[in-house]
Amino acid sequence: MPVYEYICLNCNKRFDVRLAYDEYGRKKILCSHCSSDQVRRKISRFRVKRSEGSRLAELPDPASLEGLENDPQSLGRMIRSMSKETGEDLGPDFNEVVDRLESGQNPGEIEQSLPDLAEDDDASVLGDEVY
Repeated sequence: MPVYEYICLNCNKRFDVRLAYDEYGRKKILCSHCSSDQVRRKISRFRVKRSEGSRLAELPDPASLEGLENDPQSLGRMIRSMSKETGEDLGPDFNEVVDRLESGQNPGEIEQSLPDLAEDDDASVLGDEVY
């Protein structure tokens, strides 16, 4: 049964109502807080569940990534977009790196200021190139 979100025009509180499809538009809705019938349906956000394959298909073509090492802001936006598409939460360190890239900071400077992020002494966390 779908859940519809309403807002009461009397007490300004939000509440949810479960309605069968055939009840929608026919059943009188009352505020669950003050019992007022002065309510308005609120259009709420929704999510669409997609397969991993469909999300990954929308990631950038690796050939289009050339030159990003010279454009930290674009690199940061691309990394954030890829993170959102894959649904991966990589934690606060990742978010700090991406925030700093998006502000225009050089990847090498970021890596030097966050040495704990390096996977090993010879490779950059931000790619295979050594900075």
